[in-house]
Order: sequence, then structure tokens, then C-alpha cells
Amino acid sequence: MGVLDLLSDYFSVSSSTRRKKRKPMQTVEIKVKMDCDGCERRVRNSVANMKGVKQVEVNRKQSKVTVTGYVERNRVLKKVQSTGKRAEFWPYIQYNLVAYPFVSQAYDKKAPSGYVKNTDHALPNPNAPHEKLATLFSDDNPNSCSIM
Repeated sequence: MGVLDLLSDYFSVSSSTRRKKRKPMQTVEIKVKMDCDGCERRVRNSVANMKGVKQVEVNRKQSKVTVTGYVERNRVLKKVQSTGKRAEFWPYIQYNLVAYPFVSQAYDKKAPSGYVKNTDHALPNPNAPHEKLATLFSDDNPNSCSIM
């Protein structure tokens, strides 16, 4: 938001018209299977013409569309689905953000390289015996060095 937008919220030219609050700026990532340049162009043009869209990035190799702007997630998804393509929200996260990236529930052969599925099963179980030992001597544990 610029300075003029901020000031325009406080000072109104006409009191009869109310200005609606702007949607928050967000990034929406969608998984769409695109085979050719025509598919890519059709998806890009359908989303780029939406109100509030600032930037559209299409990565055909990863089957990923990234939309940045003042938009709603569900409206972007429906707009992409209106092109006739099967689309869903991006289900993957980078594998280095997950504690157990190769758990059967998180690992996906169809995922792009460096990504795994975003699941709760990939997080460590705090009651597991090896986790208890690891946290016993962790830097986050204030009592870990009490013996020394």
C-alpha cells in the first residue's frame, strides 16, 4: 500500500460512497496439468484477466501456477477450472521443511523434485523413544546440561 492509499482511507472526497476494504495481498499456488503452449496460455490468460491480480507465473515443468495479488483463493481455483483443466491447490512443500520427508504418507512419486506432500504424518511423534532421547540433549532443553 502506498502513502496515497493510506491517506485516502482517512480522508474521503464524498461521504455518500463507502469504500470497500481491499482483500489482503496473497499468493495462491495451484497444481494444473498443462501439456502444451496452448494450455499454458489459456490458463495464464484466464487468471491474468481477474480483478486484483498483480502477477501470474506459470511453470509447466512442475505443473504449477502461482498467482499474486488481491484475490481470493477459491475464486482463482474456480477460474482455472473453468478452462477445462483439472486443478487443485498446490499440495506440496519443500522436503527440507519436513522432519520425515520419506514417510510413506508424505513421499509422492509425482511430486516435483525437492518437494513432498504436506501431511501431518511427516512430523515427528513427540512420544517416540528416539525423540525423547534427542530432546533430552537438545539445545532447546534448559535442563540438558544440569549434570555438568
